[in-house]
Amino acid sequence: MLWAALLVTTLAGLSTGLGGLLSLLHKPTDRMMAASMGFAGGVMLTVSLMDMLPGSLGYYRRALPPFSAGMAMASLLAMGMLVAALLERCLPEEAAWAGDMDLRRARALRSALVTGLALLLHNLPEGILTLFTGVADPQLGLRLALAIALHNIPEGIAVAVPLYYATKSRAKAAGAAFASGLAEPLGAVLAYSFLHPYLTDAFLNGLMVLIAGVMSWVSVAELLPAGFAFGKKLGTAVGFALGALVMLFGIACLS
Repeated sequence: MLWAALLVTTLAGLSTGLGGLLSLLHKPTDRMMAASMGFAGGVMLTVSLMDMLPGSLGYYRRALPPFSAGMAMASLLAMGMLVAALLERCLPEEAAWAGDMDLRRARALRSALVTGLALLLHNLPEGILTLFTGVADPQLGLRLALAIALHNIPEGIAVAVPLYYATKSRAKAAGAAFASGLAEPLGAVLAYSFLHPYLTDAFLNGLMVLIAGVMSWVSVAELLPAGFAFGKKLGTAVGFALGALVMLFGIACLS
């Protein structure tokens, strides 16, 4: 039972790598980069606001009075945004890499790193949830893994496209997409082995809200400005709309 659940969790995580491979079919241009930055922002913001937050809000509304539930959600979301802002400050500005590459490639590299770290955090609780669900109910775990796998494909694109643009290396871009997806089975195994007694509903839902704050901040403060910086505002806006629509469609069909 455990091995079967771990297998589907791993396959769900590896679908991020599939998205990364799909993104390498064409060499990214400035227009494609602007659209992909917007697409990544739309994906991450929609996952945060329409997938992660509603489930946690339902938990807090059942567990707490309305005011306390609202305060808990708002506080955790704000903490996630603060973590993301501090994370951005820890990374060098684009100009620090400009000696080895032009400013646009440096900006793309920075965005890829921030996006990859945010998705890494996002994939950890997803892996835990998929594994534990698969152990408790294999059929439900399989449906959940399928839903997560489909969500992960555009996330892989969001990591791989800017990294490919910045490094001109297909191998590095694909490797980064696969690595971010492997956080799901790795996190699930570590949690199952060492943290099983502490993985309460309160902990997991609080973690979801915190990570939703990280992803929301990265979308608005990093990805969209990076897209607009390529000088293709319409491309960034269209990419954002497509990312939001794709993820919303997937959430509606698979929830």
